Amino acid sequence: MNWKTFITCAVTGSGQSHTKSDRVPVTPQEIADACIEAAKAGAAVAHVHVRDPETGAPSRDPALYREVVARVRESETDVVLNLTAGMGGDIVLGSAEAPLPLNEDGTDLIGASERVAHVEELLPEICTLDCGTMNFAEADYVMTNTPGTLRAMAKRIQDAGVKPEIEVFDLGHLWMARTLVEEGLIDDPVLLQLCMGIPYGAPADTNSLMALVNNIPAGWQYSMFSIGRMQLPYVAQAVLNGGNVRVGLEDNIWLDKGVPASNGDLVERAETILSAMNVKLMTPAEVRESLNLKKRW
Repeated sequence: MNWKTFITCAVTGSGQSHTKSDRVPVTPQEIADACIEAAKAGAAVAHVHVRDPETGAPSRDPALYREVVARVRESETDVVLNLTAGMGGDIVLGSAEAPLPLNEDGTDLIGASERVAHVEELLPEICTLDCGTMNFAEADYVMTNTPGTLRAMAKRIQDAGVKPEIEVFDLGHLWMARTLVEEGLIDDPVLLQLCMGIPYGAPADTNSLMALVNNIPAGWQYSMFSIGRMQLPYVAQAVLNGGNVRVGLEDNIWLDKGVPASNGDLVERAETILSAMNVKLMTPAEVRESLNLKKRW
């Protein structure tokens, strides 16, 4: 049981949720405002993707990250920023029978240095590192993170003095994380995010979760979440299993059946669940101390 936890709010993500809810932030100002809203509601960490302001499509444009980070910092809101480094590993095959050439609509495969360029420039306190390749629900799409790419990204993140949050979608990703730590590419304290219920990674059932939790080395810190209707139950699941909490519109757009959520709504609901369990929330300052983060402003 974790009696003192922190909440991460994943404010927008890179999926098509913006087509299903007008509360999903799209522009840099909306995304920055969502980070501030989440912080005021009790989140200590804001996890940030950026989107094309015109179309809402996922983007990795450093200028968009630059604007989001500047707006949050200029607001003087005390929140730990966690920028994604997951973009740029997307492969879409041509088809099941003709995989090559790759489908240009959706394929976005770049090198390790370009994937972390915005991290090296903006120096957030945390950035993500997706620790493996996996199939998602789409027929011909593969999220691609080779061992070589992960080693190169981890080294650049380490050299920048940024804490990697290792995204773990299945047991093999945890194995890769342990390898990176053993090779000296990730510093203590190690931080994981257990990502549950995403097809076709680890299911959101308790047995699958415990297989991951039981294989986390002593001394590592971790959060966990699930998507859709399981997001809010996982608030309780997380602390019961010794972890920290993630909610937000990246993973779920509903507060209740038929009731659209905002990021602030989801953080407030998480706080209500935790309060009822007598679990205390960590402040951003306490998170920085616990994870040995470097505040940049």
